[in-house]
Amino acid sequence: PITQPLAWIPIDHPGLKCSSGIQLRPEFRMQSRTNMSFLHAGRHAMVQTGRRAMPSAHAAGMSMSTSLSQRHHAPGCGCGCQHGHQHGRQHGHQHGHQHSVHGVIGKRFVSNEGIPQIDIPKPTRELKVLKVKKDGVDILHDPLWNKNTCFDNAERDRLGLRGLLPPVERTLEQQVGRVMRALRREDSDERRNMFLQDLHNRDETLYHRTLVENITEVAPLVYTPTVGKVCQEFGDQYRRSRGMYFSTQDRGMFSSMAYNWPHDDVHVIVVTDGSRILGLGDLGAHGMGIPIGKLALYCACGGIAPHRVLPVMLDVGTNNTELLEDEDYLGLKHKRLEGDEYYDMVDEFMKAVTSRWPNVVVQFEDFETSKAVPLLAKYRHIYRCFNDDIQGTGCVTLAGILAACRQAGDSITDLRVVCAGAGSAGLGVCAQIVDGMVEAGLSREEAMSRFVVLTSKGAVGLEDGVNGDPNHKRGLTEDQGPWVNAGVSDGSSLLETVKQFKPTCLLGLSTVPGIFSEEVVRAMAEDCENPIIMPMSNPTHKSECTPEQAYTWTDGRAVVATGSPFAPVELNGKTFIPSQCNNMYVFPGIGLAASVAGVTEITDKMLYLAAVACADAISDEEVAEGRTFPAVGRIRQVSHQVACKIIDEALRVGKTTKIPSNMTEEEVSEYVAAKMYFPQYVPLVDTTKARS
Repeated sequence: PITQPLAWIPIDHPGLKCSSGIQLRPEFRMQSRTNMSFLHAGRHAMVQTGRRAMPSAHAAGMSMSTSLSQRHHAPGCGCGCQHGHQHGRQHGHQHGHQHSVHGVIGKRFVSNEGIPQIDIPKPTRELKVLKVKKDGVDILHDPLWNKNTCFDNAERDRLGLRGLLPPVERTLEQQVGRVMRALRREDSDERRNMFLQDLHNRDETLYHRTLVENITEVAPLVYTPTVGKVCQEFGDQYRRSRGMYFSTQDRGMFSSMAYNWPHDDVHVIVVTDGSRILGLGDLGAHGMGIPIGKLALYCACGGIAPHRVLPVMLDVGTNNTELLEDEDYLGLKHKRLEGDEYYDMVDEFMKAVTSRWPNVVVQFEDFETSKAVPLLAKYRHIYRCFNDDIQGTGCVTLAGILAACRQAGDSITDLRVVCAGAGSAGLGVCAQIVDGMVEAGLSREEAMSRFVVLTSKGAVGLEDGVNGDPNHKRGLTEDQGPWVNAGVSDGSSLLETVKQFKPTCLLGLSTVPGIFSEEVVRAMAEDCENPIIMPMSNPTHKSECTPEQAYTWTDGRAVVATGSPFAPVELNGKTFIPSQCNNMYVFPGIGLAASVAGVTEITDKMLYLAAVACADAISDEEVAEGRTFPAVGRIRQVSHQVACKIIDEALRVGKTTKIPSNMTEEEVSEYVAAKMYFPQYVPLVDTTKARS
């Protein structure tokens, strides 16, 4: 243990200097000194503290946890508060909340280094008052300010609420409990999603707190697999607008439209054109459910404040005949734009949002392959952006591969992969795994020779006429061409490919349910002691096989990760827990890094390091359970570690704009933890009432 006297002061303000050399605002003077005992182990730090220090310019403060360092947040901090500033739309973040170093929620756990972590502590000190310009029922009807029965008597008098609410006073924790009891009474996941949407529209703070504290149970309801059905029924279930819609009828006005959004400091945008929603195809404007659900996870898992995210639908039309004929369809009823007309519209959108919010990170989501690949190639070096289907899925799959190889006792350099699916997601995943192999020592040529990808026509292989060369006759795309494997005949079936190529890993990104048949899996298991089987397609009914099938057909020898959540499997007296290989393990951390550190470009090396961070986050106990990913209840810790790895690399290559270039890894770790949003109610004062 390294023991040294340190002052507990905020780390992210210019003016004063703490022992780590970070500048702080002049008005934050120390009122006491604190002894902290640091036990260093990589990024993890055990911190013990006595008294607290408190900025004299603010009434808020808090005590320190006895296990992990906490940070007090000041005006304009990046974690979601706007202390001392009136932004008109506050989402429940306040002065005086606390964060652990890892922003951990849920049960106690032990990290790989054996250091115990703790829950996010609850504030125990006075909270900073925020000013509002409304009162009475207007407060209750605004989901950004509404607290329901959590308004205390003093606030009810201040804000003109007395008599407008039941007399009982509840705590936020009590309200979360009530929400969960009501949620569990619903009889389907679709109805539970609608219940949560209604809550989101009534009380943003309670919604996000419910998600944070019950992430394992609630995440599948707000995103995959439930969100697919929600998108299909979007027109029927539409209640209230959320986010922004940029359509073909708005061309030429995107820049001015962006100013209709009420928040001036948007950090993350998730945008879709609805052309390839999960495995469901073209859902047009009804694909808006995807950005909404995704950003709920950014807030809960990545600690991005709700007023700093924006879901966007880019309505370029739809080719879905059923939607064009549906009287409840909410989008424009014309065929999709193509060619220059399409790309010009995306150009106008990108220029508009980056002009309004210069530091925003744009995540492209569920664009069809023919558009996703060129858009990413065009913009990734110009704007802060990434494509989650290509880069996010590849990154999280690489993390699963690294963990699975560890379980199977293999190295990534020994991997042989058959991938069913040659779209943007499939090829993006394969490319990311190749990057991992290259980092591990293989040449790129050797790494790519370890892959066979299959289209709907069969294996992309040698043009030898054995199967009629269906892929070559149809024409390989520019992205598929490099993946031709001369070791198999073009058009070979999946079973033929498995028998001939003898893979150690089977990836499913085909959206073809059941394609990993018993015959295919058993053939693979004949030549592989611990086959890695990853049916990744979403939603659940599109999965290439179920975990139960994979375990049964390999006599429990398979290492399994899936794209959708599945229940544990009992086989021969043993319980197997298949992990969900979900992008939520990486994209919140990517957004968090770009948001708090101003990372200017998401490079391939950063994505590789994010995968390593995710794989390294698995505890020994989770490995023993057969998991290839950490428990979802620890997702905030994983996001923290992913963000730190990305920021460390960004600092190394000079691609940050918001933090000092000489920050150490420990300083980055504490800085990121300090910036993570935690939903909590704020004391309110109505500024429209004249003082007596």
